[in-house]
Amino acid sequence: MRDVPLLWFTLVSGALQGCVPVVAAGVGAGVMIAQDRRTSEAYFDDQKIETAAAGLIDRQINSVRHVNVTSFNYRVLVSGEVPDEATRAEVEKIVSGIGKVRSVNNELVVSPTSSLASRSSDGLITSSVKLRFMNSKDFNSDRIKVVTENGTVYLLGLVNHAEAEAASGIASTTRGVRSVVKMFEYTD
Repeated sequence: MRDVPLLWFTLVSGALQGCVPVVAAGVGAGVMIAQDRRTSEAYFDDQKIETAAAGLIDRQINSVRHVNVTSFNYRVLVSGEVPDEATRAEVEKIVSGIGKVRSVNNELVVSPTSSLASRSSDGLITSSVKLRFMNSKDFNSDRIKVVTENGTVYLLGLVNHAEAEAASGIASTTRGVRSVVKMFEYTD
C-alpha cells in the first residue's frame, strides 16, 4: 500500500517536468515484465544480447544487409538473408560467443536481400498474429514473442503445451503465413 503514494508522486512529478511519456514507458515496461514468465534479469539480458549481437554483426561482417536477432530466455533466433554459407556460419559463431547465450537457432537463408515489400508483408503478418493472440482466451499474448521472416512465423516463449498448441493454431491460420516454427520452452 505504501507503493501507491510513491507511484502517485512519480507520476505527478513527471507531469510537472513534462516527462509523462518517460514515466508511462517505465510503467509499461514494468507491466510487460510482470506478465512475462522470464525473470526480470533474463528479460533485460535478452535485450542486451540482441543489441550486442546486432552491433557485432554490423562491425565484423561487411556483406550483411538483413539479419535479425531475437533473444528469448537466452535462446537466440537469427533470421534474414546473407550472401553465402560462410557468412551464415560466421553470424552464428558471433552470436554463439555472446555471454549468457544458451543456444542459437540459425534460420538465415543464403539469398539476395529481401525487398521492402516482403519485409512490410512480414510486419503485417506479425501484427495480425499478435492481434489474433490478444483476442484469444487460451493464453496470455504477452508471453509469446512473434517474429516473421518471408512468411514463416517463429514463436518464442515460456508456455505450457496447451498454450503452445493454441498459439501455433492461431498463427498457422493467419492470412499470409506459410509455416510456423515453434521455439518454445515448456513449463509443464
